[in-house]
Amino acid sequence: MAKEPVRVLVTGAAGQIGYALVPMIARGVMLGADQPVILHLLDIPPAAEALNGVKMELVDAAFPLLKGVVATTDVVEACTGVNIAVMVGGFPRKEGMERKDVMSKNVSIYKSQASALEKHAAANCKVLVVANPANTNALILKEFAPSIPEKNITCLTRLDHNRALGQVSERLNVQVSDVKNVIIWGNHSSTQYPDVNHATVKTPSGEKAVRELVADDAWLTGEFITTVQQRGAAIIKARKLSSALSAASSACDHIRDWVLGTPEGTWVSMGVYSDGSYNVPSGLIYSFPVTCQNGEWKIVQGLSIDEFSRKKLDATADELSEEKALAYSCLS
Repeated sequence: MAKEPVRVLVTGAAGQIGYALVPMIARGVMLGADQPVILHLLDIPPAAEALNGVKMELVDAAFPLLKGVVATTDVVEACTGVNIAVMVGGFPRKEGMERKDVMSKNVSIYKSQASALEKHAAANCKVLVVANPANTNALILKEFAPSIPEKNITCLTRLDHNRALGQVSERLNVQVSDVKNVIIWGNHSSTQYPDVNHATVKTPSGEKAVRELVADDAWLTGEFITTVQQRGAAIIKARKLSSALSAASSACDHIRDWVLGTPEGTWVSMGVYSDGSYNVPSGLIYSFPVTCQNGEWKIVQGLSIDEFSRKKLDATADELSEEKALAYSCLS
């Protein structure tokens, strides 16, 4: 029997990431090749014409799984009945802007979208925040949508996770699908900590530790970390535009694993509401290693944290605490 369509909201849908993301969702990359979808596309009034152009192209592509498109600049219409919300829209930092100015713009955006989701989304709606500062935008959304369970509000660090997998696979000249269990800890910013201490590679003679195969601690604690942390800036330098294709693809990965589950023995990185695990202050949206089953994520427990890692985990938590304070000061 055919499945009921799932309603997926994409905000900022006329933008670069949105344009890359919506065909992936319509093709079944996010929810599976047998799951029909109805896309809800939201953008701001100045982008209404471009948004309509995206809708036209979705119609023209004749995706078999796409059962409808709602393209609107009205936040209530966009949020009504949605099962999954991918929050790509936000206010980007422009030259000469102070962090507080950017934060204050995003606080007002996420405040209004939070209340629309809370009032109009389907029960148990899953939310993924992509727009930067992603962790803190997700925290604001959580504050203003108190009836959405905190476990349903996440932010995207899968892009950083995938970047780390990519760097290891390039370094070792192995298939990226054979590398697993890297971790991104903390903030989706340049303080994030890409950690390979528990990562492995599938080899003809069984699974081997990444650290053992790379056999270059200086690279793993130096260039590897900074490359992953600053990859977004490197792509802007090369393309003169921010990463869209990889961001869209990792958003699909995040939701797919959350909804359909992670493979046995594999974890992924998700920005989730901290419960104090690994001595990370509770009340932050922080990236942890998680496994997913039956539509629920769970933080992987009991991993050893060495002294080098501890400092990195604490530094990115400190930055998130500062961002949180800054965001809350915009509310007063």
